[in-house]
Formats: sequence, structure tokens, C-alpha cells
Amino acid sequence: MFTKIQTLLTEPFLHWAAHRHQKHLQNPEEHQRRILKTLIKKAKNTNFGQIHNFPTIKNYTDFKKNVPIRTYEEFIPYINAIRAGTDNVLWPGQPVYWATTAGTTAGSKYIPISRASLPYHIRSARNALFHYATRTDNATLLARHMVFLSGNSRLSMTSQVPTGRLSGIVNYHVPTYLSHQHLPSHDTNCIENWEEKIDQIVTETLVYRKHIGLIAGIPPWLQMYFDKLQERTGQQIKDILPNFSLLVHGGVNFSPYRQKLFDTIGQAVDTLETYPASEGFIAWQDQAPELGLLLQLHQDIFFEFVPTSTYFTTSPTRLWIDEVETGVDYALIISSSAGLWAYAIGDTVRFTSLNPYRIVVTGRVQHFISAFGEHVIVEEVEKALENTLERYTEVRVTEFTVAPFVSTTAGTFSCHEWLIEFSQAPENMDAFASELDRQMCGLNPYYADLIRGRVLGQLRIVPLQAGTFYGYRKKENRLGEQNKVVRLANDRKVADKLLRLR
Repeated sequence: MFTKIQTLLTEPFLHWAAHRHQKHLQNPEEHQRRILKTLIKKAKNTNFGQIHNFPTIKNYTDFKKNVPIRTYEEFIPYINAIRAGTDNVLWPGQPVYWATTAGTTAGSKYIPISRASLPYHIRSARNALFHYATRTDNATLLARHMVFLSGNSRLSMTSQVPTGRLSGIVNYHVPTYLSHQHLPSHDTNCIENWEEKIDQIVTETLVYRKHIGLIAGIPPWLQMYFDKLQERTGQQIKDILPNFSLLVHGGVNFSPYRQKLFDTIGQAVDTLETYPASEGFIAWQDQAPELGLLLQLHQDIFFEFVPTSTYFTTSPTRLWIDEVETGVDYALIISSSAGLWAYAIGDTVRFTSLNPYRIVVTGRVQHFISAFGEHVIVEEVEKALENTLERYTEVRVTEFTVAPFVSTTAGTFSCHEWLIEFSQAPENMDAFASELDRQMCGLNPYYADLIRGRVLGQLRIVPLQAGTFYGYRKKENRLGEQNKVVRLANDRKVADKLLRLR
């Protein structure tokens, strides 16, 4: 009875949210102009605003002249000043939270969340879920329990500012109408040890097993969670959780994990991809997955885009939303009410549509292999593997990473080394490797030229024992929902550590 009443009360709100969504799709360029103007006005008296002549900025051209692109490392002096207690540095006052992330080049990062920016993290997640429920006519989903594999909810203090993982912070702001359906419990979310935490989440899941409709998390940790459920019960997920119908994911490309997750579930389920970051909620899936993610142009973020071909030059090309094209890889740059200004978030994106503006994430600015001049990017290795797995339908991949192998032996070619953990390996590994190499040649012409010119040899696969990636994460103290595998690198730091665990 409660579910029926709650669904009836929710439906009018869903229709209102759908109307708001359609309204926000109109005039996105005007939304972005207004957002930049508002951000500049509100921050003109901050230390950063005074240094960068905010009172004189009238338009985007002025903004580009006065505010250079910065990485996190270049923001550290400002961040340290705020952490020391200085007010009005990047945004008026002090942050209400620090969101900590595991940086790839700067160690732990401290990303400010202001009173102005916090609501947009919550609203965007809500809007993604409400839009799905409206699009699929599935308001009942919102009355079911929801499992979120999120960060530790326990917060520390940094100069009187609460500090922790974004997903943990958001747990304190779950809307009241959803809070009684939210799993795991606060006490479980505060467990430090990830393995203990997953075990306790499984225990709570089994208590509410018939009422769970949604599960959300990063794909490799979703797989670990499902595996634990199977170990505990001996059943497939569809039998353990008969009303589970929506898998919400983000953080990494879903394709390499899709088939193994669905095998574990026992059937395909609907998926909803989101693109949240500590710096802001960037995009979410509003249509079929292959169409890309809807860029959130009406929130508090002003977006810029730098073609990756110019990113590492002395004068990178900076574009706003009205200047982008489909089919081009861009480094993503944001300015927001958190006090981040022309901040290089580190991701690369590509537009699949300009009406509305939809994107796919193609990789990380600094994650590539160009040890031999090939400049292979994350999207290419993931697509090559996806295409190969379509031909070898019996093969299942748990996790993988790619690194350059530089030969020091005469007569042995340098090559790309793929370290792959299979849950079901190919019967003919050489044939699988040849097909994978063929796919790579088709996706990257520079790589193909090096293969044809015998500068590089065919890629080689190093199969890893089950649990190797998990063992690596555990040894490196990188267990947890925010810790992702480095998909490819221009060095062998990760690859060599994995090989030592064989």
C-alpha cells in the first residue's frame, strides 16, 4: 500500500521535473553566457577576482584574456591559503566542504564545495533519476530501496571545514523523500575497511532483498559486490533481488564490464550512466546509452573546451559551447561557484550531438601511450577490446591495463603489453591477440604505420591470475569506490607492480 501511495504522490513531481528538463534544453548558449556573467559578478571581490581583474570582464573574450587555464597543481597556493583559514580566496567566504580525491599527479586533492555549488550535485543526480523514471514510465522505481556503493561518510575537519569523499558528503544530503529507502546505513557507510564494508552491505542487502530496485556504483566495485552476494547465497543476482531493474554507473567506461556484470546478474537490466565529479556534476544519460550524456549547461558551471591537439601547446585553443564540433576530442575546462576558474578537470570528451549538446568521455588528458610516437588514447584501447570481445563471445574480461614494452634484446620487437585478468580466457590466446592488434590498427593509423613499418611488433597479452588487480589495489591501499584502474600509461609503473603479483 505504501508503495502505491508514494508512487501516486511522486508522479506529479516527475511531470514537473520533465517539464523543467525540456525548458532547460532551450537556449543553452544563453544559459552559459548568463552563468559566466553571474559567476564573475559574485566573485569579483575575492582575492582571485581582484588579481584577475574580474570587475573589468564583460564577456568570454575578456575572461580568456584575464584567466589562464590551470591544473590542480597550479591551484595549490590558493587551496593552501583557504585551508589555512583565509576567507574570500576563490569564492566568497569559506567552503562548506572539502571533497578529497585521489589525484593522479598531485596526490590527494582538496576540491572546494561552496554553499552555492553543493545543491547542484544533489539536483543533478535527482534529475537524472527522475528523468529515467519519466522516460520509462517507471515511477514505482522511486518507491523501492536503492543501494549506493559510495565513499566513507565519516568526515574529518580541515580548518573547521568538514572534509571527505564527495559520495560520502552527498550521503548527508539525500532528499528526505528518499532517505528511508537509501542503503547502506550510515554506520555501514562509515566502515573504513572496504572489504568489511562490502560484507556488511551484502548483509543489509539481503534484509531488503525483495524491495531493492536500483543499485549504483563504479563497475568494478559493482562486480565485487555482486560476486559477494553470489558467494553468500549461491544464487544469481536476478534471483536474489527479484525487483532490481536499474543499474546506475559512472566513473569509467562501462563497455569492458558490461557482459560480465550481466552474466552475474543473470539477465540484462536497464543502465543509467552519470558523470559526476568532485568539481561538479557534468552530465547524465537522457536517452539510449549510445547517444551520449546530456551536458548540464544550465547549472552553475561554465564550460570551456580545448582541442586535445592544442592542449599541450603554449597557446591552447579555448572554445565555449557555441564553438564546438562533433567528432573532436576536447580537454574539459570548467569554472564554477565552487571557486574553480578555467580549471582543467583532466578528462577528455567528444560531442555526439549539438542539439542538444551530448558528450562521451574519451579518456584522461595524461593517460595515453606515445612511447613510439603512436599516441594511443584510452578510448581506442577500450574500443579495440570491445570489438574483439564481440567476435570472441565466450571470453570474459575482469580488468585490464596497457603499457609500453621497450625491447632491449636484439631481434625482439618493442610492443604494447596488455595485462588482462580473464574470468574466461580465449581458447586460442594468439588468435585473440592478433584480432585485438588488428582492431587497434583500424582505430589508430599511427599505430598501424608503426606495425607495418616493423617499428613495433604485434601487441602481446599477459594473462593475469584471478584477483591480481584486486591484490594490487589492496597492496596500494586503493580499495574503494573512487579508486579506478589506470587503463593505459606511458610508463610501466602500474604494469610492473601487477607483474610482481603474478
